[in-house]
This record gives sequence, C-alpha cells and structure tokens, in this order.
Amino acid sequence: MQKPNSFVQKSLIVALCAGVSVLTSCSKLQSRDQLNQGVQAYKNGKYTDAVKHFKEAVELDPSSQNAQLYLATSYYIQWVPGAENPDNVKNHDMASSEFQDILKKDPNNSLALAMMASMAYNAAQGGSADQKTKALDEARQWNLKRIEADAKSPEPYYYLGVIDWAKAYAPIQAARAEVKMASTEPGPIKDAKVRNEMKEKYGQAIDDGIANLSKCLDLDKENEDAMSYINLLLRKKADLEDTPEAAKADIASAEMWANKSIDTKKIKATRPAKKEEAS
Repeated sequence: MQKPNSFVQKSLIVALCAGVSVLTSCSKLQSRDQLNQGVQAYKNGKYTDAVKHFKEAVELDPSSQNAQLYLATSYYIQWVPGAENPDNVKNHDMASSEFQDILKKDPNNSLALAMMASMAYNAAQGGSADQKTKALDEARQWNLKRIEADAKSPEPYYYLGVIDWAKAYAPIQAARAEVKMASTEPGPIKDAKVRNEMKEKYGQAIDDGIANLSKCLDLDKENEDAMSYINLLLRKKADLEDTPEAAKADIASAEMWANKSIDTKKIKATRPAKKEEAS
C-alpha cells in the first residue's frame, strides 16, 4: 500500500489539530456558561441547582478551578454539622472530596484550606467528647497548613487560639463543678490534685492559645474577637494557678483584654462604612 505523501500527512494533522482546538474552545465556552448559571443559582440560594451547573462546568473543563471551588462550596453550604441523615453526610463528604482534590493540584489554595479547617471545626460542635477532640485536632492541623501556605494571614492564628480554648473550657468547668465551686467563685481550683490534673492536660493548650491570639493581633491589631478570646483563656488559666495571687493577676489581665475588645468594637463602629468598589 502506498503511503500518503508528506503534504497530505501535514494537511491531515493540521485539520485534526484545528478540530481539537475548536472542540476544546467550545467546551471551555460551554463550561463558562454553566459556571455563570451556577453562580446565579448559588446567589439565589438554589444550591441543588448550583451543584448541577458546577458539576457540568467541571466535566466540560476539568482545569476550571473556579468551577470546582464553587462546586465544593455548594456542597459545603448545604451541610448541617451534627445531622447524620444520608443527604447531609453526602454533602459533607462531597465537599471534603472536592476541596481535597483541589489541594492535590494546588496545595496552597487558601480557600480550600480555610474551608477544610472550617468543616473540621464545625464538626466538633456535635458528637461525643472523643469525636469533638478528634475534630478539633483535625481543625488545628488544617490551620497549621494555612499558616504554612501564608504566614502573614491572621485568621488561622485566631482559629488556633479558639480551638485551644474549646479544648480546655469544658473540662476545666467540669473540674470546678466537681469540687463544688460556684460559677462566680474565683480560681484557682480548690482541690490541688484536680487542679494539677487539669494543668497537665490543658495548661499548655491555654498558653499556646494565648500565644496564637497574640500573633493574630500582631497581624490584625484591631481584631476584637481575638482580644475577647485572650480574656476567656486567661480566666481558665486563673483556674490552674498555684496561688490566689497568680489567679488574681490573670483575672486582672483578662478584664483588661475584655475592656479593650469592647473599646475596639466601639471605635470601629464609629467609622464610616467602606464603599464597595464598582465591579
């Protein structure tokens, strides 16, 4: 059989490449159209419809990170922490799967990291004590990854502080109740054995939480929520002190941070609202 000449070969290749290019371009345009429809559905609160459009957009253009981020977020926003019905579990699992797929391709994607951290933290709002601890530990790891990706962002430091508070608060409150301390009774915990057990388990978490919230304030000096959580952590630190004098100093410092948080919030409220930039 006679081989086609080189001119015919080149012409055939050019034609095939042109066809592929047109198909690729067409798929991207179709994907963009599905993305736009999905965004509109998302804005209107029609998240099930949004998922359908975003899935189609991703299938038409697997390279579209925006479409996949919207798809993952549409699953996430339909998830209700603590509910165990099949549809809710599916929304959680699909959101997690899509965000983690994004992170395989783009390990420093700030939105995907933040959403994974948020999912883990919110999962800690329900379940057994062990399940809550596991979820908080997972949230901690995701926020540490956020810091690796962007050490200048104050938010992950804030959430690390909140996580440390969430770990320490309930057990220390239970310990106070165990030794029959009234809610208004100042620290430290009266029983030395119980106090030392709590200090061994949660003393470092409290110190780490205060340090992380302080780092948040280094980067965002007017974060009144960070100030408020420093106040809360210092009050738990007072429960673990060895002497009433040290506990009293912690409470005084806590009051200072609480007042600073209130004052900062008032100052920010007096400022004129920033105008939104025209899109």
